[in-house]
Amino acid sequence: MIVNLLLALLSGGLLVAVFPPHELAWLAPVALAPLLIACAREATWKRRFLLGYAAGVAYWFGLAWWITDTLAQFGGMSMAVAWLLFVLLCLAKAIQMGAFAALAGPLLRKPYALPAVAALWVAIEWTHAWTGFEWLNLGNAGSEMSLPLRLAPFTGVWGLSFVFALLAAALASVAARAPRLRLLWLLPLVGLIVLPAAPALQHAGASAVVAQPNLADDVVWSEELVKRTIGQLSMLSVSPVAGGGSAPDVILWPEMPAPFYDYDSAFTGAVANVAKTARASVITGVVARAEDHAPLNSALLVGPDGQKISRYDKVNLVPFGEFVPWPFGVIARKISTEAGDFEPGRDVVVSQLGRHRIGTFICYESVFPDYVRRFAASGAEVLFNISNDSWYGTSAARNQHLLIVRMRAAENRRWIVRATNDGITAAIDPAGRVVRRAAERQELVARLPFAYRQDMTLYTLFGDWFVALCAIGAAACLWKARAELRSL
Repeated sequence: MIVNLLLALLSGGLLVAVFPPHELAWLAPVALAPLLIACAREATWKRRFLLGYAAGVAYWFGLAWWITDTLAQFGGMSMAVAWLLFVLLCLAKAIQMGAFAALAGPLLRKPYALPAVAALWVAIEWTHAWTGFEWLNLGNAGSEMSLPLRLAPFTGVWGLSFVFALLAAALASVAARAPRLRLLWLLPLVGLIVLPAAPALQHAGASAVVAQPNLADDVVWSEELVKRTIGQLSMLSVSPVAGGGSAPDVILWPEMPAPFYDYDSAFTGAVANVAKTARASVITGVVARAEDHAPLNSALLVGPDGQKISRYDKVNLVPFGEFVPWPFGVIARKISTEAGDFEPGRDVVVSQLGRHRIGTFICYESVFPDYVRRFAASGAEVLFNISNDSWYGTSAARNQHLLIVRMRAAENRRWIVRATNDGITAAIDPAGRVVRRAAERQELVARLPFAYRQDMTLYTLFGDWFVALCAIGAAACLWKARAELRSL
């Protein structure tokens, strides 16, 4: 059992090493192999569950430790309480990897072990979005791998997760001295060669002026400071067009830790003046109010004439950041300074920008592949992501978040322009490449390139069809192995 536990913990460590700050993405195809080897050596589902659970705790602990600093620094709680909440989160999220390990054991003994285990991994990985907190999927490691990345427009990130899990299952099969014929399941990977390659870097005929204000998250706001900040943002935004500079297609202000309200005439008037002065539409993060007066985290779009075009209200809220999940409210309060929990929006909003259509999603929403693709499916020709990544401090979470957004661009073959409070502000092309990246933790203005695209990928059109296929396949394989499952 000790050797198997060490193998499970090794998988947890390898999964952490795949992502920033370590960025050893080449480990993605082998990361699950030690855990699968351990599962093949254990006879009971309870022991396999414990192995997977240990790997899951190690993974979440090593990947998301930055949550403790965020809760302590910005959540107004002691470090002890922050660590308590984080440990509880790790213990809860590890259940999914425990379930994967418990169910993978019998499958590893079957002739169809490789695709069955990979399908099971994808199906369970998908459930993270519905169990309190979602972050990096294994497939995100493929953002720099040109061959696996060809799957993204067809299957989304899930296809890459499947390939990496399939390869790990193959290594485990070899280590277990299983019949070599099982490796024939790897042959379909040759088909990656015939899939369309990522598009070459194209001419970006449009541009966005992005203001990065570098606001402190823990500042005590006064009326005078609000006025100065609005003036700062206004000057940053119009500076690129001062002296006859060409007007951008759009000006972006990020999600900010500032009391900016869409019903504050001073703020909306300043945004309107910037739009008219720069002869460009402006997108800015604001706090709006729902019909029941609950706060909304929103993106406001104002046209070149200074008139409001649309408002998008964030649908997918951040646990502990914008609401406190039950029953944690008794020991924690949310990071936001707004009174009361934020209320989620209801609809995807695609807006007209001149002759084109655009979509804006906010911060943490980037982790939901099927949700982001709905903007492109609704006609958005470019995507804008406004975010306040200063909550992450100087941790690797900034680069982890950027990695996630890059996959959303590759899945939908859309440019994504990110506007952040203090970084990482960037332009990402339809292949998921970071074309331009601004300096972090600095006040600056950047003119970032992008282009409009109207074509739609298979993933954009049909969403998580591959996940459904994996879930059905995994369920069928488990049903076929039900007698063995009952006996363990």
